Amino acid sequence: MSEGTLKIGTRGSPLALVQAEEVRRRLTELNPVWGEEGRTEIVVVRTTGDRVQDRLLAEIGGKGLFTKEIEEALLDGTIDMAVHCMKDMPTVLPDGLVIPTILPREDPRDVFFARNGEKSLADLKAGAVVGTASLRRQSQVLAARPDLTIAPLRGNVETRLRKMHAGEVDATLLAAAGLIRLGMELPPILTCEEMLPAVGQGAIGLEVRAGDNRTRDIIAPLNDVESATMVTAERACLEVLDGSCHTPIAGLAERTEDNRLRLRALIALLDGTQVIQCELFGEMTQAREIGEEAGHILRSKAPEEFFSQLGF
Repeated sequence: MSEGTLKIGTRGSPLALVQAEEVRRRLTELNPVWGEEGRTEIVVVRTTGDRVQDRLLAEIGGKGLFTKEIEEALLDGTIDMAVHCMKDMPTVLPDGLVIPTILPREDPRDVFFARNGEKSLADLKAGAVVGTASLRRQSQVLAARPDLTIAPLRGNVETRLRKMHAGEVDATLLAAAGLIRLGMELPPILTCEEMLPAVGQGAIGLEVRAGDNRTRDIIAPLNDVESATMVTAERACLEVLDGSCHTPIAGLAERTEDNRLRLRALIALLDGTQVIQCELFGEMTQAREIGEEAGHILRSKAPEEFFSQLGF
């Protein structure tokens, strides 16, 4: 690698490529040199999570399957930085890697698609099939509508919508942020009371080698302090709960009108029969502490058998 180039690693999905291009665009706005031919290269790394589409993530190893091969390329120097959806990131990173930069967050909420034009979960007929591979979404759907049926649905945005329109499922839920970045029209957006988002949803993180001060200095101006603060609180909560793709956990931190931090979080059983929630407020400078406290509160409010059912 020459000193004058940057290699940006990403998955090969349409959304991942759009996100990598966003990073290149933002870098070019900071310094036009990065827009010159050959100065930045987007390197596609195919991950296990991309290759295996016929099984749930929880069955094949969890959310780290979308990051493992990219992080290996980062560690061996094949790429200089990795672009990740923060909702896909495990709370513990491999030794030698850090995420010093979070881009400005897009809308973190979920949106609702229905084959017959229904506008919300409440409009679906009894027994309707909701397609999702997210245990977080499954548990909240069943908590609101235990009469609905959940069917696994994986793939990129286009694949999931194609399967829905083909009649494999009656409805599905997707992240608003991905649709916005892809330039797609948004269907109804669910409120956080209807569907609390995944931790880190809507946020893009840039992962680098801890000792690579050159790359860290280049991307440092891209960091959005407020987005990073909110993601810190959410991930701290997740870390206390030992969250993985085996566990239905949701969390969203936001700035209040009086400039404080509000964190809502929940943990649930897969069938939606129990949903444990908490809400905390605090100073923006205490994001990690607020997140950790929320995690401990959720643990203390849930009976022991709750966690044994989740495999803790």
